[in-house]
Amino acid sequence: MTDGEFASILSDDTKRIEQDLAWNEDEDHSPAFEFRVNVDSTGGWPLFVKGRYNAAAGTLNYALILKTEGRIYALDLGKDHHNPQCDQVGEKHKHIWTERYRDKKAYVRTDVTAPVSDPVVVWKEFCIEARIRHNGRMTGPPAIQKELW
Repeated sequence: MTDGEFASILSDDTKRIEQDLAWNEDEDHSPAFEFRVNVDSTGGWPLFVKGRYNAAAGTLNYALILKTEGRIYALDLGKDHHNPQCDQVGEKHKHIWTERYRDKKAYVRTDVTAPVSDPVVVWKEFCIEARIRHNGRMTGPPAIQKELW
């Protein structure tokens, strides 16, 4: 995929999700919750979004994935990232696809203002930035039940 093709996908504001989103337990039985949903668009890009939230670790990730290339755009909160040029970008960063680095290069964005503990508000900010219209509802992940002993 070229940089131009990526720019076309990201700027395509016909991307949309037409369903409610629910968090499910991680299939690996970690304390994380996940969801996966297809993204429709007039351009017909084979896209989906994967979300992952781990309250115990304080991490949240939303990734836009092109089925033929992998992750092309993502927002990560709560986990530092080391770029290919050896610079650290901190615990609130975005990954953007480039021909040179694919999805490995991240940069700091200050437009994401919600904390990692509020995945619904972060979702709204991610959708605005990725130009995805979500015509449904996202509920917050279930609370983690602590062991009694």
